[in-house]
Amino acid sequence: MSEEKKTTNKKPLNVREMCYIAMFTAVIAVMAQISIPLPLGVPLTMQTFAITLAAVVLGAKFSTYSTVIYLLLGAIGVPVLANFSAGLDKFVGPTGGFLISFPIMAFIIGYGVEHKDMFKGAFVVFLILGTVANYVVGVIMFCALTHSTVMTGITACVLPFIPTAIIKAILASYIGFIIRKRLPR
Repeated sequence: MSEEKKTTNKKPLNVREMCYIAMFTAVIAVMAQISIPLPLGVPLTMQTFAITLAAVVLGAKFSTYSTVIYLLLGAIGVPVLANFSAGLDKFVGPTGGFLISFPIMAFIIGYGVEHKDMFKGAFVVFLILGTVANYVVGVIMFCALTHSTVMTGITACVLPFIPTAIIKAILASYIGFIIRKRLPR
């Protein structure tokens, strides 16, 4: 069998898909600028709202692409991260775990959208799992880099954000499903 026939028949992205991915990369970058600093060093941002919105509208694959592109832009120095920041140092700092987990969060929530009929409440389960993945990776990195206890990490990185995380998840899901229904596929 020739090398050409061994390759998979993956369809390249079309222009519409590339535009959706780019649009949500921009949405994440804009929403990241809505940031409220908190005393323990982890700011309240709208990035997770944008990640959830992208996942609901685009599904697992394209929202993951969107978040990876967003992170790559930030890593190479484009000021798209919170407070118009950028650079690799943001990924290895105390809040870097939250950034690193964005593609995981997007994939899990997007998967939930695509498989919401798997069982009653499937989307909600995947929405929670995606959010928990974001918190787990964020807390692990925060604790590792600040030499904090897990309880301190949870106190700094999770507890203050639970009420707003619920509100952001509900709003992003509601808006996202409305947009998803109206977008041509």
